[in-house]
Amino acid sequence: MPEFDVLSFGETMAMLVADQRGDLANVEQFHKRVAGADSNVAIGLSRLGFKVAWLSRVGADSLGRFVVQTLENEGLDCRHVTVDPAHPTGFQFKSRSDDGSDPQVEYFRRGSAASHLSIDTIAPSQLEARHLHATGIVPALSVTAREMSSELMMRMREAGRSLSFDPNLRPSLWASESMMIHEINRLAALAHWVMPGLGEGRLLTGFDDPADIAAFYLDLGAEIVVIKLGADGAYFRTQLGQGVVAGVPVAQVVDTVGAGDGFAVGLISALLEGRAITEAVQRANWIGSRAVQSRGDMEGLPTRIELLAEFNDANRQQARSHRVDASSCGSEPARD
Repeated sequence: MPEFDVLSFGETMAMLVADQRGDLANVEQFHKRVAGADSNVAIGLSRLGFKVAWLSRVGADSLGRFVVQTLENEGLDCRHVTVDPAHPTGFQFKSRSDDGSDPQVEYFRRGSAASHLSIDTIAPSQLEARHLHATGIVPALSVTAREMSSELMMRMREAGRSLSFDPNLRPSLWASESMMIHEINRLAALAHWVMPGLGEGRLLTGFDDPADIAAFYLDLGAEIVVIKLGADGAYFRTQLGQGVVAGVPVAQVVDTVGAGDGFAVGLISALLEGRAITEAVQRANWIGSRAVQSRGDMEGLPTRIELLAEFNDANRQQARSHRVDASSCGSEPARD
């Protein structure tokens, strides 16, 4: 039996989040968190009870120690995190957002320890995980990180593991848009489950309609394609069928950062449990909706107890509804 359910890899940055609203230049107080789409997903899966191994690099500095301590406290196995004495841990500043508007974010990650990820980082024991989750962020960090992403995905696929891929486009990290499109689609062709946002899918494929975007990735070799539609939910397509799962209404959008990562947590966790695709997308939509109602990148990701409470309550409500419908159908009142 594999030691780990999931292997995830990428860059976790330290994040200094403003305590006051307004331009970052005028903010005097910040609090410290961690940030990174790849590790957000890893944390989310760990909270749901999966054994997750984390592969990365951090600097030999206080921020690197903070990152590793935080991830270990979230239950991630960090034995595959290399401490780099020559390059620093990346970090970012993030403005405070309470009204659903995109926060101001300033990155300091160029030349970071994680940008020096390479094929040499891969160890045979990592390939024993049941599943690999990858995004388009790591290959944008550097040539060596791109080579590692490709090699790790190919080895895991050859080993018969399942792979999920979120394009998570970061155009500013690529030399050109054409390179980004080529490399992201090349990696997506190695994955079984592909989950672009609608805007990403349009840019990457040249198609406007979700069905055509999904068909593009199915033709590349994907088994399941799920396209995030924001508040409208998500469209899914497999070789056997397609459909749309409605979004989850929220009372107030607080912070949109991390919503796609929450979506990935829901989809991956449900599919690893053998759930039907519609149920997996429902869970993905729900976790994504939680993320936008919380300030922070991963604060809204649920625990297993919270997940079970939500869906057990939903099932009970559905069952009560069905009982009411059954009792009121088909019979006429008794006559004397």
